[in-house]
Formats: sequence, C-alpha cells, structure tokens
Amino acid sequence: MKREIERKYLVTGDGWREQAFKKVHFAQGYLNNAANPENKCSIRVRIEGDEANLNIKSMEIGISRDEYEYPIPVTHAQVMLEKFAIGPVIEKNRYWIEYEGFVWEVDEFLGENAGLVVAEVELEDEQTTPPLPDWVGREVTDQLRYYNVSLAQRPFSQWSEAEQQGEVS
Repeated sequence: MKREIERKYLVTGDGWREQAFKKVHFAQGYLNNAANPENKCSIRVRIEGDEANLNIKSMEIGISRDEYEYPIPVTHAQVMLEKFAIGPVIEKNRYWIEYEGFVWEVDEFLGENAGLVVAEVELEDEQTTPPLPDWVGREVTDQLRYYNVSLAQRPFSQWSEAEQQGEVS
C-alpha cells in the first residue's frame, strides 16, 4: 500500500507554462458515487496519454491518503469510461515542472472544468513544506471541491462566481 502525501494549490498566471518539461492529456472517470457518505474510497479509471490505470484511493481530505493503482489495457479503460463513469469524464492536460528539488504537477482542466488550473506537489512526509514558485497561489489541500472526485460530481462550470474566484472556502 502506498500513502499519497501531497499539497494542492491554485495557480496564478501563466508563468508556469514556460517551465514545463512534459505534458500529457488525461481522461478520467469515477466508478462509484463519491457523494455517498458510506463509501470509504473512490474508484477511478484514468487514461494518461497511451497508458491507463485503475486507482482506488481512500476518502480522506487533507495531505495524505491511502492509494492503490494498477495498470489496465487502454481499451478496457475506454469502455469503462464510456459505460460506467458516474458524472462527467474529467479531461485535463497535466504539465510537470521541476522547481528547487520538487516536481510539481499542474492540471489545466478542460470541458466542464475549463478555467480551473491546480498545482500539486508530492512530498516525502506531512511536515515537508516545499518552496513555492511565484505562480503558486492559495493552498486548497483541505478544500474538497478542488479534488477531482468532487469535480466529477459538480464541475467548475457549475460553481458560483465567488467560488470560481476562490472567495468561498
């Protein structure tokens, strides 16, 4: 079992684009209803470029969560997304950026979540505070609405203007 430890931030401006060393298109959907309080995990299918995986992640909000991930054939993932995904399939371009010894992942959302750009950085432990690039804004690690599982239930396009501007916690 892997424990995922990461912090999540809003992105300000476009300064990060010129620093990206890699870009991959993602399509992902959830196979269970994360809004159900009885669910202890999210079950996600994701296509990352020409690879696919099945991911099971504990339903914890915060810096760390249990995570299991297994490669699956892309053709299986395509069928699962088409037939079994609950809510909209999330599409985004992910960019990787190295900054002062940390690798940042910047997700530029598309479709119903267009306009939202979020950066994540994985950490070795919960006490690590990474140096922040100048394009990193407010931390949203503890705000459920910024998690992909929530964006599949209530996309960014359905948020109020205040929510989209980050004025509501």
